[in-house]
Amino acid sequence: MKTGRGVGPTDAAGGPARHLPVMLAEVLAHLAPKAAGSYLDGTFGAGGYSRAILEAADCRLLAIDRDPTAIAGGAALAGDFPGRFVLVEDRFSNLDSVAEQAGFAPLDGVVLDIGVSSMQLDEAERGFSFRRDGPLDMRMGGDGPSAADLVAELEEEELAHIIYTLGEDRLSRHIARAIVKAREEAPITRTAALADIVSRVVRSKPGEIHPATRTFQALRIAVNGELDELVTALAAAERALKPGGRLVVVTFHSLEDRIVKTFLANRSKAPSISRHMPQAEGPPPSFRLVARGAVEAGPEEVSVNPRARSAKLRAAERTDAPAHGEDDLTGLRPKQMQRRGRRWS
Repeated sequence: MKTGRGVGPTDAAGGPARHLPVMLAEVLAHLAPKAAGSYLDGTFGAGGYSRAILEAADCRLLAIDRDPTAIAGGAALAGDFPGRFVLVEDRFSNLDSVAEQAGFAPLDGVVLDIGVSSMQLDEAERGFSFRRDGPLDMRMGGDGPSAADLVAELEEEELAHIIYTLGEDRLSRHIARAIVKAREEAPITRTAALADIVSRVVRSKPGEIHPATRTFQALRIAVNGELDELVTALAAAERALKPGGRLVVVTFHSLEDRIVKTFLANRSKAPSISRHMPQAEGPPPSFRLVARGAVEAGPEEVSVNPRARSAKLRAAERTDAPAHGEDDLTGLRPKQMQRRGRRWS
């Protein structure tokens, strides 16, 4: 899906790269790669984390990405680490089955870097950025309905719900109303057109985020089902990791971080014991927290890569307890919206 966030003079998957992996030192410190270990980078992107893990220890690494562009760009990395690196085009929500099929399970570590990459934002034709005019697409894998489809087909109430819940924009109803009114006059098929519509409704002061930031975030998450993918991937990592294996997740906004925080809190909580019922209630913890709370990027990194300022890292270590069931994941999953047989999440 991505990695190598931000822009900087670093080498990622081979040749000059535009992308600087966020919190790389912290990721390596918490993942703690070791020789002969089996690791998985669930969000390959430009390959920044993958290369660093392979250089840190004489280990094997399986990388996953749903973006065909990232897969094509990562071919050179296999030549640099013969016999130690495998790259697969798939969704990271399938990481446990992918690891099993590739002969990497059980895993010593999983790293996930959630959200959109600067590589995707930089390419206007992908339609992720309101700063670069391009087709209103936003699909990470290139399949399924695009952002233009949502903007054209969803009712005003549905649009407002997506913008409010996934973009956390309090002016969601005003934005949705403006979109519906504008599309009656002409189809909204370009990023610049949508950004202009939103900017007429949302006013920002100097130094604040662009008025269209939250709307674009909401549509991108909805198009790619990102939050549901994240919940499913966390449960998959729990199943795929061996006892002592590490899970490291880097997020970039509160919706993602809340899911990771809640998942790890639930999975690391000891069963409750009542004085009336001395036996423990609930399954034993499947994770032990490695990082207490969220780890944030330091001021030096933020000064070099401003996108690191919103990053939060959470890490945990797998215990020898069985993986929990998925019944308690329901509360973490975003509300689903149905329209003509399609699922927006």
